[in-house]
Amino acid sequence: MSRLLSYYGDDFTGSTDVMEALASHGVNTVLFTRIPSAEEFAPFAECEAIGLAGTSRSQTPEWMDANLPAAFTWLKGLDARYCHYKICSTFDSSPKVGSIGRAAEIGLRIFGQGRAALVVGAPQIKRYTFAGHLFAAYQGKVYRIDRHPVMSVHPVTPMDESDVLRHLARQTDAAVDLFDVHDATSQLAAGQALLDLPKLGLPFVLGSSGIEYALMAAMKKRRDAKFAPVPALDRMLVISGSVSPTTARQIKFAGERGFAPLAADALDLAQGKHEEILAQAQSLLAAGKSPLIYSASGPATDQGKALQSIPSARETLSKTLGQLARMLVAQFRLKRLVIAGGDTSSHALGQLDIHALTARFPLVETPGSPLCTAHSSNAGLNGLEVAMKGGQVGGDDYFVKLKDGMA
Repeated sequence: MSRLLSYYGDDFTGSTDVMEALASHGVNTVLFTRIPSAEEFAPFAECEAIGLAGTSRSQTPEWMDANLPAAFTWLKGLDARYCHYKICSTFDSSPKVGSIGRAAEIGLRIFGQGRAALVVGAPQIKRYTFAGHLFAAYQGKVYRIDRHPVMSVHPVTPMDESDVLRHLARQTDAAVDLFDVHDATSQLAAGQALLDLPKLGLPFVLGSSGIEYALMAAMKKRRDAKFAPVPALDRMLVISGSVSPTTARQIKFAGERGFAPLAADALDLAQGKHEEILAQAQSLLAAGKSPLIYSASGPATDQGKALQSIPSARETLSKTLGQLARMLVAQFRLKRLVIAGGDTSSHALGQLDIHALTARFPLVETPGSPLCTAHSSNAGLNGLEVAMKGGQVGGDDYFVKLKDGMA
């Protein structure tokens, strides 16, 4: 068969973003949560696009050196037309955390390339590059990324540089060619440039889901794939480790419309403590309610300084939320789970025995955070509907819409 694309997502939300961009244009896509066994891979062997969700956005260069070569080698072996290292569309990264530069160096070495194409802009998700600078929308306004109300003060990787190549140069000397995308015309041009890359050598490319949207434009694939309606549910579970003000508004909105918000102590979660919050969530679910467990409600409630004193605090916090989700989904046979926060999603979903995801329902009004179907050898998790959203993603009604159903 002729496979179009393989990709590695530097976090789980970004990985589903790529899957949505492809699946909504009719490209049969699967996303694995780890390198699958032969038995796990077999049902998806004919997929046109195959992804591997990772956690490199929140990892060190040393972690990348130890883990990315095997991932890239596996993806290269899938013999796709392109291999994409998927990064966050806000490009937030640093020499010490989530280094896009180190990932680029490893990918170029594995694929035997001297340079890589880079596409970051994606108007579909309100990300734009113009004259090499990155811009992103927030609350209906577009900001240069170093002046963005959220990303310029990100708790882990604040963006203080809007020039994409200058920001990348802090991390690597690797050669990249940035293609500006700020409208339909420039997106089509970027897609055509990708199509014109030599077919030999399985081009390794870097970028956001702007890579896929550009390719779909150049390949003239329309967004007309059909998906079955999503039914409303009496109850579902939301877990959130996001500190974004966008997520804070979503938590408030959901609490006013039937959800039961539960504030979890971030320091307890960061130390693996969950007994108290688990008992509260169990009581709510037993009463037919929908718990929304959150460790922060906006930047002002982030316990960042205190968390710094706990080794691997944010990762453990996310894993503890995942463990809560695993227990609650199993006990109450829940059908739908939502995870908020890019890094949270990556580590939390890893606590569930889910080896693959496929697109269940793209959220056209909120691109980048589709509802997915989980595939697992665990009967209690197989078929679970899962949505993962980055902190900045979604309207105030995001959680409510997922509970109330969509057609």
